[in-house]
Amino acid sequence: MTNDNSIKGNILVIDDEIDLIELLKYNLAKDGYNIQFALNGYDGIHFAELTKPDLIILDLMLPDLTGYEVCKRIKANSTISSIPIIFLSAKQEEVDKILGFEAGGEDYMTKPFSVNELVARIRAIFRRTYINTSNRLIDIEDNIKKFSKQSEFTFKNIAVNVPKHSVTVKNQEIKLSPTEFKLLVFLMTYAGEVFSREKLLDNIWGNDSFVEPRTVDVHIRRLRSNIEIDGTVKFIDTIRGAGYRFINED
Repeated sequence: MTNDNSIKGNILVIDDEIDLIELLKYNLAKDGYNIQFALNGYDGIHFAELTKPDLIILDLMLPDLTGYEVCKRIKANSTISSIPIIFLSAKQEEVDKILGFEAGGEDYMTKPFSVNELVARIRAIFRRTYINTSNRLIDIEDNIKKFSKQSEFTFKNIAVNVPKHSVTVKNQEIKLSPTEFKLLVFLMTYAGEVFSREKLLDNIWGNDSFVEPRTVDVHIRRLRSNIEIDGTVKFIDTIRGAGYRFINED
């Protein structure tokens, strides 16, 4: 995470199109971001481990690994798993977007795209992932405090420590993305209450017009797969036609 007060954030671009990289370097640097790049998936993973950027822009079609595979490997690495990832792809089908979200992506843009829209999406991700105070990025946990006064939650075999950004299930540490963590804390804060997709969008993603309601379903599914590791215990319930709730009864 950047400590340079003149830089909004460090972004790693993983793409094998040189012209596109040059376009992004120029426009994102102009907007105040520090840009690094890798031309293939293996180098991208290595650079991510080495530099720990604040955000990754990842092409879906790379010469060695697919973007899905690169994303999965990054999310499986505990030292870089929380880095948000934006997919870039010429594939426009809904199933491709869903696969991107399920691999761990935070956003998905189709080529060709507007650079101005990409910059706006980057800003939106930074707003919901970090808070910028005196040009310094700090973790989303401070943003969580806006709706949650509790620092710890425990229920059945799950324990959440908000300041430490820690989640354990059956004493096993679980790695969540910043959005998944915020979603979990929000649902646990209002355990038992049912929230529609729209309400969750408002509270978790804020005024981000780029996020589709279907994104909530994908994040809920990812969150469930991460925390419901014991098949006998369910934490999140789907209320057909209404939304989702954290189950707070035995």
